[in-house]
Amino acid sequence: MSTVTADSFKTGFLPTWCPGCGDFGIWMSLKEALAKLGIGPDDGLLVYGIGCHGNMYDWMNIYGCAGLHGRALPLAQGAKLANHTLPVIVVSGDGDCLGEGGNHFLHAAKRNPDLTVIIHDNQVYGLTTGQASPTAKPGFKTKSTPEGVVDEPINPLTLAIISGATFVARGFAGDIPGLTQLTMQAISHKGFSVLDVLQPCVTFDKVHTYGWYRQRLYTLEKEGYVPNHKIQAIEKAMEWGDRIPIGILYKEEKPTSEDREPALAGGPLVKAFIGGEQREELLKEFI
Repeated sequence: MSTVTADSFKTGFLPTWCPGCGDFGIWMSLKEALAKLGIGPDDGLLVYGIGCHGNMYDWMNIYGCAGLHGRALPLAQGAKLANHTLPVIVVSGDGDCLGEGGNHFLHAAKRNPDLTVIIHDNQVYGLTTGQASPTAKPGFKTKSTPEGVVDEPINPLTLAIISGATFVARGFAGDIPGLTQLTMQAISHKGFSVLDVLQPCVTFDKVHTYGWYRQRLYTLEKEGYVPNHKIQAIEKAMEWGDRIPIGILYKEEKPTSEDREPALAGGPLVKAFIGGEQREELLKEFI
């Protein structure tokens, strides 16, 4: 049996992201995390949304599929129902996941399927050249908000916590070792895991740069924070400005939607045998 390494996921294609894009850090961290967990190209599924993040599909040698804009989560849940023993990871963006896909995000969190959602959070729609995303902060000037954003932003962390996610964390694309550890913990957690990654967009966001984040970020673990209290987690999630926390904000163990699904009690559906008589009975329900 060959050892899984980050190089196991090479496809022969090189990324076309802008030089310096935060997507590189997320991509490298994900490959390292999968390798350290022993999840090889044939052992898991990545479901991509639409956006710059979704281009990762072309340079990740692992089973993958791309959903419609905002529809990565229902696609991932369908795959998980078909084979609930398969690690399923959603690679999404702040626009894809929280704009077009916001409704799916809420209902996935409350159901607690055993999925990992990695959100590329850069406050802009990078693929369509820099319009404000749902996470854009007030005053942020973009092509769609030339005088500055006036709406309150969606907070992925508070939204995930109050909606029922059982693992909620924030990472930074400029800290590959730290982000690798968070990604490993998110994938290893049994339940709906949300990892919001602060991902600088070097082309369309000249405010929230790597330097801007490094001056403000602090690690929760180093301050003795324990991620087991929802109210405290929400308070930490709302910190933004001179101090921005990264790390695990909330974690709990609860039955997943797969645990609660009687049809899965006999094993993965992909391994279930359906005989001719069973098919006939099933078809009668629709006649």
